[in-house]
Amino acid sequence: MSLRAPFLTLAFISCINSPSTAKPRITETHQTSSTHDLIRHLLHQDLGTRTFPFPDVIFASSGKTVTPLNLQLPAHQTILNEINRAARKAIAEFNASNSPVRKLSRINEASRYFEDHLRKNLNTHPALTCSIPQNTQGHKQRSGYPDLLITHTTANGATTHAYLDPKIFAEKSQASSLRSFYFEPRTRTLKIHHHAIHLLLGISHDGKDGAWTFSHGKIADLSALNVRLKVEFQASNRDLYHPKTTINPIQRNP
Repeated sequence: MSLRAPFLTLAFISCINSPSTAKPRITETHQTSSTHDLIRHLLHQDLGTRTFPFPDVIFASSGKTVTPLNLQLPAHQTILNEINRAARKAIAEFNASNSPVRKLSRINEASRYFEDHLRKNLNTHPALTCSIPQNTQGHKQRSGYPDLLITHTTANGATTHAYLDPKIFAEKSQASSLRSFYFEPRTRTLKIHHHAIHLLLGISHDGKDGAWTFSHGKIADLSALNVRLKVEFQASNRDLYHPKTTINPIQRNP
């Protein structure tokens, strides 16, 4: 399977601490030196062109392996068949004239509808459960990769897990090299707790705002995916417009 390599985002987020909450520093010189060393190290990694096997990224982040899809295994075949069935039902329902998706202002908002529809339909199969994954704090978390956890249980209690990440994309953008998938590993919000199959379900639409027609789905086995790491320094509005950074307000003319 040939897949383009999306970006894996690692963000350094700017924070401005007030004197009462700032952590004690060892020395300013030591901190500055450590910061410079880290930045130089990142620059020397040639991250703009380097790629990483997605299974390696998952294992390094979670200690869990990515299982390649094997259609010779009945559990894998059942999971794939049921995803296909649920996707076809979702496409038919959301193409209807009274579909709630047609009332949305942005196509990105439709993802939640597809996730909920897929979860509901996958749960109708007697051997499957589909749920929102929990993070490391034990809370169900919708944001971040992956969106859904599918568990297949046999009559003797053996389980097979699969993570499913539904995406919506414009048909004309299928060959685009712009980032459309990312995984941000964070210890507190990590959602991967099983050795599992990792699948992405892409559902295409025609790009007609407010009257979208969904045509078909594509399933990608992420065990074959390579990703890139994008390092960027970020700041929020709270950081940018903090009293310590702003100089003076500019008022509009009366």
